[in-house]
Amino acid sequence: MIDWLKRAPIDPEIELGGETVPIILRRHATAKRLTLRLAPDGSEVRITLPRWARSAEAIAFAHTRRDWLAEQHARVPRRETPGPGGMLLYRGEPKAIAWQETAARRPVLDESTVRLGGPKAGLEGRLRRWLEREALALFEADMHDYTAAAALEPVPTALSRAQKRWGSCSDKSRIRINWRLVQAPDFVRRSVVAHEVAHLVHFDHSPAFHALLGDIYEGKINEADRWLKQNGRSLYAAFG
Repeated sequence: MIDWLKRAPIDPEIELGGETVPIILRRHATAKRLTLRLAPDGSEVRITLPRWARSAEAIAFAHTRRDWLAEQHARVPRRETPGPGGMLLYRGEPKAIAWQETAARRPVLDESTVRLGGPKAGLEGRLRRWLEREALALFEADMHDYTAAAALEPVPTALSRAQKRWGSCSDKSRIRINWRLVQAPDFVRRSVVAHEVAHLVHFDHSPAFHALLGDIYEGKINEADRWLKQNGRSLYAAFG
């Protein structure tokens, strides 16, 4: 037996920064080794493991990486439920939340303020649904821009609620974009849509794919990628 497995605890949870975090195991038929990561919101440690691997070994492995996990956990933006007098991000800019119970329930953007009414208890849900509607409209407009630039017909575009991926392309006939990107600056959101449109032609990351992406995207892909790497987790802070 591996020495560190003999010594390590096998509790299916781990303490990170004073918080007890569950360790979630997911077996995958094609996995060849253990893969360890922290959920974007810091709520759980996720381990993907081959079908033949022992659960105790996977859990013990997470405990040996406690310092690394704690460092990642400390970087996760703390959950801040949006509420009256608070702020939310929209297209990279903070917007004040102005709530008045007697006002219209549906949020309305007024320059730097999002105004809405209705019961206070459902405020977060109404704000999220508003952001999702805005996201879909923006994503569809972006998609039309980039399919036209690539000499393609428009394709159906849908929202994704993925915890890891920002976008996906399904069988070269539709794209899905993570709704949280409505909170990111325009150049970041548009880079993800351009990326998925390029996959409609090249279903890989070949030189031809990157060449097409460079042709249709008006900005610098490396700057957008850098922004997501540095700030992507912050997009999960308000709505989980």
